[in-house]
Amino acid sequence: MSDNTDTTADTPTRRDTLKYGGAVVGGGLLAGCVASPEDETSETDGSYSVTMEPVGTVEFDEVPETWLPYTGDYADMGVALGQGDGLSAIGIRARFASHLYEELPGVSVNGSELTELYQDGTGKEIFYELKADVHLIDPNFMVNRLQWGQADVDEIRNAVAPFVGNTIFSRVYDWHDYADYTLYEAFEKIAQVFQAQDRYEAFAAYHDEVLADVQARLPSESPTIAVLYPDGVPPESFYPYLIGSGTQSKHWNDLNVEDGLAENGVVDTQAGGGTIDYETLLEIDPDALAIRLQGEITQEYFDAEIVSHLEDHSVASELQAVQNDRVIYGGLTYQGPIIHLFQLEQAARGLYPDEFGGEQLFDRQRVADIVTGEFQQ
Repeated sequence: MSDNTDTTADTPTRRDTLKYGGAVVGGGLLAGCVASPEDETSETDGSYSVTMEPVGTVEFDEVPETWLPYTGDYADMGVALGQGDGLSAIGIRARFASHLYEELPGVSVNGSELTELYQDGTGKEIFYELKADVHLIDPNFMVNRLQWGQADVDEIRNAVAPFVGNTIFSRVYDWHDYADYTLYEAFEKIAQVFQAQDRYEAFAAYHDEVLADVQARLPSESPTIAVLYPDGVPPESFYPYLIGSGTQSKHWNDLNVEDGLAENGVVDTQAGGGTIDYETLLEIDPDALAIRLQGEITQEYFDAEIVSHLEDHSVASELQAVQNDRVIYGGLTYQGPIIHLFQLEQAARGLYPDEFGGEQLFDRQRVADIVTGEFQQ
């Protein structure tokens, strides 16, 4: 990885008490060694440890105050745990649905003020500048998706702060040959990082309650859908996303839909698949199209730039999804516990308007109370 920074971290700070693997090297820097899971330490004198693949066991002497993720799923987890004030950066702002928090009383994260880690690439120097107490990032994501070398990861881990994270949004990457965590399994690990297990437990209980209610009302017949990302707006072709076990598909799996793309042998774009055109879609002809778009997307924008284009298109207009008004907004890729509830609600309304209509499927105040700590266990 190209990096011209000569920044060093030779002055001890509070992050020097956040030890990686429990060992500290000279000069006040954090150690880069990792204990194995069976070596996980118990809490002693305020210290605690968290074990999460692929990093192993990370020991903390105090709860991190400042933190950063790369993807919006881990950003959302931290916010859900009441740590929004310590969030300093995100990989790409438009891929973090922070605007949804505006519906939660007393919860506010200004996504536009977050530092973007991706700036024509992601260099090491920005990590030195931000000086976070913990990086909620799978280090293998940095190596395999952002062209870092292992030496870059080790340097930032040792000189700035540890990495804790696992790439959970997709299961298609061949380099991800270690534990696959569900959304709530990963969320529980991050709750341990922030010592906020009470909020995790409250979210997990409410998630189960909401999901049980939604699933009890689903029609007996499941629609086939195609999850697509436009290759330009208005679109003439799309990147296909299969409904897999990764957390990007959780709301679709919760709604028991069938994947029209997978059933017809389409390769996921994250696994190297190319774009597909309207002729290919017409051969598949799914019941519904779920169109992903990044950023804050209004229904007016979606209707004008996506739906109207499909209705006026000579081939797309022949799709049953277009003719039956079943072209719906597919949400964003990265979802933690809060964003998931919003995307589950939106997907259920879009697919089953007769059942869910404009109904709110979860209590905004109850979610806000968990985030702010105003809840009873």
